[in-house]
Amino acid sequence: MLPTQFFDFFAALRDHNSKEWFDEHRSEYERFVKKPFASLVQQLIDKIRRIDPYVLPTASNAIFRINRDIRFSKDKTPYKTSTGAFISRYGKKAHGMPGLYVEVSYDRAGIAGGTYMPDKGQLERIRDLLMHEGAAFRAATESKKFIKAFSSVQGERSKILPNEFKEAAQREPLIYHKQLYWWKELSPEVFLANDCCDVLFEHYMSQRDAQILLESALYDN
Repeated sequence: MLPTQFFDFFAALRDHNSKEWFDEHRSEYERFVKKPFASLVQQLIDKIRRIDPYVLPTASNAIFRINRDIRFSKDKTPYKTSTGAFISRYGKKAHGMPGLYVEVSYDRAGIAGGTYMPDKGQLERIRDLLMHEGAAFRAATESKKFIKAFSSVQGERSKILPNEFKEAAQREPLIYHKQLYWWKELSPEVFLANDCCDVLFEHYMSQRDAQILLESALYDN
């Protein structure tokens, strides 16, 4: 669980998003945000590693920096007003790979799975998976537990497909997707409860069958 001060800190950061303010309140960030969130993520990783021992073992592998990358952004505020973690075999550096994403802010929270920004090669492998095992993927993402947790598969769609996928896409429309991910909005109150980690793990398990299929396409072992 997270302390109430976690949410208070981000609400204040929203209104005072500057390096000067952050430096003055760095001890609060360390005590009420960084350490409690790392503890929660570590608990979740430990649970997931009982199912998938290949997931990177420490929270530091998963948690993103609070600093924003402002090099190419018009918005020059230096800090994010949320914190997030990506739990997977490559951790937060797993570009395009499947995993579990958790994000919490002062007034919102969410959990997600799937693959958000696969590159061209990864997308080709995913589409090949759907061409040959689309029925299995549909069964995983149309199961009662998946729908209860995430409702449906999301992602942008391509207007044009490579020729080798056009026929298969008639029976498996998900082949048109450039992204295959699922997202569930959660109340921040979930993170104040003692069973917070259990709730997150239940969401992980609800999408695990779909994740296994994506892993079979994208991992070589």
